[in-house]
Amino acid sequence: MTAQELAAALNAELRLSAFSDVSHNGLQINNRGAIQHITLAVDASLETLQKAADTGAQMVIVHHGLSWGDSLARIDGLNYKLVAFAIEHNLALYAAHLPLDAHPTLGNNAGLVKAIGLQEVRPFLHYHGQMIGFAGRLPEPLSRDAFVERVRAGVQPQRIERFDFGKAIIETVGICSGGAPEGIDEAAREGLDCYLCGEANLVAYNLAKGWGINAVFAGHYATERFGVKALGQWIQAQFGLSTQFIDFDLPY
Repeated sequence: MTAQELAAALNAELRLSAFSDVSHNGLQINNRGAIQHITLAVDASLETLQKAADTGAQMVIVHHGLSWGDSLARIDGLNYKLVAFAIEHNLALYAAHLPLDAHPTLGNNAGLVKAIGLQEVRPFLHYHGQMIGFAGRLPEPLSRDAFVERVRAGVQPQRIERFDFGKAIIETVGICSGGAPEGIDEAAREGLDCYLCGEANLVAYNLAKGWGINAVFAGHYATERFGVKALGQWIQAQFGLSTQFIDFDLPY
């Protein structure tokens, strides 16, 4: 199987054409020859590419790729180092951003749903014309501290931030992986008890305090490991290719 053939299968499964995204999702760098071993990671960093080359991979699949908007308008500086390394080591690069957040079974948010045990799950959080997150109900009401411990156990982040501005007991939760703190607004408008995502910022603080809603932030990286890991398992099952997820366990 070639990189282009695998990319076509991934494009169809992830419904790339349905998403408007600043990321140029899909095959961002091609290579030569057949694909036998694939490295999966959250980010297309130089460290990721180096680890992939060390494992003998022919393809790297990531959530955060190299091509965003006009980011590759000039291939110099770090862009040159990344692209040159991939070409020199015959590494194809495939990226799936919003499509991998939103996928109902393989996505980052589907992984978060399982990690915290949400039930009565429904689509949540409008973004660029798509619903990319999920909302649902916990199996049993939890105190804020108990909910944070459930997130810690399920997501295994290096650190957690929290805004305790809502109810002392949490029953309903809206989730969106990564950097989507503005989702607090939609969670509050829907009457949810808590919003879970990756990154906190000043806007998130003011939204949570103004609305009187709880918010928990388990790290952009940690909340977006789920999708690429699930995608690796899917590729193994569908095509029998060797896959390996590389985890840098970043605290950000």
